[in-house]
Amino acid sequence: MTFINDILTKVWLGLKSLKDERGQDLIEYALLGGLIAAAILLVTSFFTGAIQSMAQGIGNCIDFSDNTLCDPDPF
Repeated sequence: MTFINDILTKVWLGLKSLKDERGQDLIEYALLGGLIAAAILLVTSFFTGAIQSMAQGIGNCIDFSDNTLCDPDPF
């Protein structure tokens, strides 16, 4: 009977230790960072053409030559 009692005590203490919240904030920050990284990758892959077009338009405006026209929107 003590064997079963010991096993049940170990199981109870194991379940009780699951309520321990140490490291919970680290996991939450890691999940939040992963979500932000996934959103950035999704946005940049979805708007790749628009971002390249915008960068090229900005590059046309920053030519440092007096004879070029600034046309940030080539469309």
